[in-house]
Amino acid sequence: MEEQELPYVLIDTIGGTHGVYEDHVEFLKKHFTLITMKEFLENKNHLSEKIKAIYMWWHKPAANQELLRSLPNLKMIATSGAGMDHLDLKLISSFGVKVANTPFAVSSATADLGMVLMLASARRLVEGCQIAVSPNTEHFAADWLGDEVTGATLGIIGMGTIGYMVAKRAKAFEMKILYHNRNQRKEEEERAVGAIYCKKIEDLLQQSDFVMLVVNLTPQTDKLFGKKELELMKPSATLINISRGPVVDQDALVEALQNGVIKAAALDVTYPEPLPRHHPLLKLKNIIITPHIGSATTSSRRLMMQNMVESILAALNGFPIPNEVIP
Repeated sequence: MEEQELPYVLIDTIGGTHGVYEDHVEFLKKHFTLITMKEFLENKNHLSEKIKAIYMWWHKPAANQELLRSLPNLKMIATSGAGMDHLDLKLISSFGVKVANTPFAVSSATADLGMVLMLASARRLVEGCQIAVSPNTEHFAADWLGDEVTGATLGIIGMGTIGYMVAKRAKAFEMKILYHNRNQRKEEEERAVGAIYCKKIEDLLQQSDFVMLVVNLTPQTDKLFGKKELELMKPSATLINISRGPVVDQDALVEALQNGVIKAAALDVTYPEPLPRHHPLLKLKNIIITPHIGSATTSSRRLMMQNMVESILAALNGFPIPNEVIP
């Protein structure tokens, strides 16, 4: 019996900065015939009708109108991560193409990083490491102090899957947990982590020692956190952003950090990424910035890849699509 041809799936490239991880390729090739963008562009007439899905790793290949028009039999786009701000869902839907992401694959790792940033900022970990390894250090100052997370108040803005996982972790630190969300969680979910709902974001900001942003980037959340919100925070409070850079007005944040409006910030995301090397945020001592590594663990990235494969196979075989995104 003749072996059935594997479905053709378009990827950007293999390896490099944004390419499919080389150690994922063996698994992918068990299920798909992988076509890189270079191969596609060099042989578009032959490949256009064969490609049934796009495997979008770190936003590439970009699903623009030109590419969508050139793939008449495209059925599915699987994209890595939880954020959808890089996709025009209405445009994609107009071509009859389904979309799926990997929100649950990134949740634990991103929640872990939120706690890492909070703890590192509170205990001035980066500053402390620099002191410990500096060739100029002759003694450790006894009055060099940080803050305790245990017993402090954490305000979570965005209580989706990741926000709720942050709350679970914060409960173990005996934190008082406040949260603001479009919709209030079920009473039993609140009770499980000891979370208190704040209908007004102002109430959360005025009470919190740490404020963590865990929202999706949408037109409604763009610049959600600006001068007004920063001034509502305690002068002793810290802002943590593990969502998307544009959620925070960075100019307002620079001013707030320089003028003592808030004590500190810890950001896994900025705009752009990376920041220009002359950006004022990079010159401040009361900030920690990491290179958008919320989901950057070996197990998380492999689970993302497996989730994307499952979604593509489901779509191509007419089954319900795990993690389908409805426009």
